[in-house]
Amino acid sequence: MEMNQIRYFLAVCQHRNFTHAASASNVSQPSLTTAIKKLEHELGGDLFVRDRAGCRLTALGKLMQPRLQKAHDETQAAKAEAVRHTRLERVPVSVGVGETIGHNRISAAVERFRTRLPQAEIELIVASASKLLAGLREGEFDVVVTAATVSEDLYRIDRLYDESYKVVVSKSHPLSERDAVSLSTLAETDMLDRPNCEMRDALHRACADQGLELYAAYRSNRVDWLVELARQGLGAVILPTTAIPADRGLVSIPIDGPEISRTVSALRYRHQTTRPETNDLIREIARV
Repeated sequence: MEMNQIRYFLAVCQHRNFTHAASASNVSQPSLTTAIKKLEHELGGDLFVRDRAGCRLTALGKLMQPRLQKAHDETQAAKAEAVRHTRLERVPVSVGVGETIGHNRISAAVERFRTRLPQAEIELIVASASKLLAGLREGEFDVVVTAATVSEDLYRIDRLYDESYKVVVSKSHPLSERDAVSLSTLAETDMLDRPNCEMRDALHRACADQGLELYAAYRSNRVDWLVELARQGLGAVILPTTAIPADRGLVSIPIDGPEISRTVSALRYRHQTTRPETNDLIREIARV
């Protein structure tokens, strides 16, 4: 079954006349008639009954009309979508975001990006570093934002920003009045632990160097859960600056001791072509 057969069939349905349908379709009547006959052969029966008044649908024709109309409409919609994409009437950009990356800076960058390019459609997928890198290699993502360390042989790495970590507690927590929190104080505090945090090992090594050990009262791989536990006053969570929510019930405090920070980068797979729109979005995220 070919699309021109469906188009000619629908034209005859509309005009109830082969001659008029052929004219409206910019095709000769013999060509239209041949296409209709081929369609009837494929469907196993006559679609029209022709008489002096023109033609009318058979029972099979009435059954096929809504289905073929739907097939035609879907095809037209697909073509229109392709044209919009080619002409940049819509620009889909898929962004993979690491689980530990704060949304504040990325959200602001996406808003600025779409202000300049309103036809852009942004898809943000949050996942583990391993899933993001696999998706990037398979072409699922245009760019991945992560703090993971990767090989420059496989990925193009654009440094976006550096950020420090702070201790986040509720306003009623005993630490909330301090200007800074030492590692020894953290060792005496119920901690809200994030096993998938990049700085976790560095923090525990720094504590071990001082003969200290952090006690995790609660553990979760979800930042929002840990933030809610902190809000309830159940402990302290250490978060990167961009992941700290603007919440009057929370207080963020610098860590007094070794500098604990990370670099967040944008990754692109070297074997994948980069579109200009992706470059624009990366520049927006890198902006201060």
